[in-house]
Amino acid sequence: MIKSKVCFKQYLITEKSFYKRIVLLILPVALQSCINQGVNMMDTIMVGRLGEVSISASSLANQFYLIFTFLCMGISAAGLVLASQYWGAGEERTVCRVYNMTLQLVILFGTAFALLSAVLPGKIMEIYTDDRDVIREGSRYLQITALVYLPHGISLITSNVIRSVGNVRLGLIISMISFFVNIGCNYLFIFGGLGIPRMGVMGAAAGTLCARTVEFAVCVVYMQRFEKNLHYDFRMLFRFPGRVLLREFGRLGLPAVISDSLLAFASSAMSVILGHMGREVVSAYAIVTVMDRMCTVAVTGISSASGVVVGQTVGKGDMRRAMREGCSFVLLSAVLGLVGSVLVFLIGNWSVGLYDIAPQTAVIACGMMDASAVIVFFQAIQSTLSKGILRGGGDTKFLMVADVIFQWVVSIPTGFLAGLVLGLPSFWVLIALRLDYIIKSVWLIFRLKSGKWIHPARKVE
Repeated sequence: MIKSKVCFKQYLITEKSFYKRIVLLILPVALQSCINQGVNMMDTIMVGRLGEVSISASSLANQFYLIFTFLCMGISAAGLVLASQYWGAGEERTVCRVYNMTLQLVILFGTAFALLSAVLPGKIMEIYTDDRDVIREGSRYLQITALVYLPHGISLITSNVIRSVGNVRLGLIISMISFFVNIGCNYLFIFGGLGIPRMGVMGAAAGTLCARTVEFAVCVVYMQRFEKNLHYDFRMLFRFPGRVLLREFGRLGLPAVISDSLLAFASSAMSVILGHMGREVVSAYAIVTVMDRMCTVAVTGISSASGVVVGQTVGKGDMRRAMREGCSFVLLSAVLGLVGSVLVFLIGNWSVGLYDIAPQTAVIACGMMDASAVIVFFQAIQSTLSKGILRGGGDTKFLMVADVIFQWVVSIPTGFLAGLVLGLPSFWVLIALRLDYIIKSVWLIFRLKSGKWIHPARKVE
């Protein structure tokens, strides 16, 4: 009994203060994610009232927008890796420089995506589907979305990177404000009211634009008037980051950007496969995605918290504790993943009835919902390891290779075979497209156990 207790303490954190800190980090992020997914769910329900062409158009158009979002997440993840380690090492000025560099990158990419959406919306939609009605509606959606990239990118980077210094409130505040703005504007623009004409699917894009613009304004005001740790001045945008910092970004940060970008392209490849299976499949997947994310908001929180906590511990140089923290987070993620799976299983099929869709689409959605209930457990473990623990420890190159192998060599080809060649039921198509989650959840545990995932950032003068 005593030996078992000693072994338990050797691999897991047992102090109550650690778990109290984790709860304080997880709750705001989980609540923020819940609010965001609530907005997405209401968007899908509102657009769904317009018919399957509209819901398919907005879903597929958002896949291109999702590439930019994942790119921003990759940039912010790169910033979080460096910022959390430098914060743990007590280098506050370097954290400010890291934040500035991530802003510069987001502005560059946001401008490029905005131009593509404004000039080539039809060509973009043709990548995802050959349904002319869906292409027409999606093109209109993308043209309005062109105005969203920069404000959303800047607010996303700000709320995520600033989390590395322990500030989780900004993201929550932004999400709460965005929730009310988005829901109100969506209702007015989609269905018309208060003198505003009915805009249909374009109204969803207009509502998103209003919400993202408000988010941007809140971020700018907060950073200029209330932020007390970084003391950031937006005039720094015109300053060169420095060679040493750029090298560290290339060593620890760039692989995270590439990894998340590949994830975005993999998501788009999935949408191409599903899009060529028919608008009913696209609509069903959009519904399942909302429920999946609603039931895994706590996983989002623990993934974010694990990256910050482990990154700061590595920055302090306490590698032994970083290992114990990693094991503790994996155990917590498994518990949360099991809870998420049960929730999807219990309420997933019920939620399909909230949408005004054809019976065939409902059957497809229910099949995918059952598959999601299986996948969510593995999703929780691999997400916490790949987007949190190992990334916080600086193991970004290894994770990039893992993403390339399991997404592009396993999941996408298997999903293509299952969906477009063999014509398997929706349950097996979604399982095939998410095989990488199952494989990585096991493989990355062995990586954690090896201890080779800890790579501290070098000091920047």
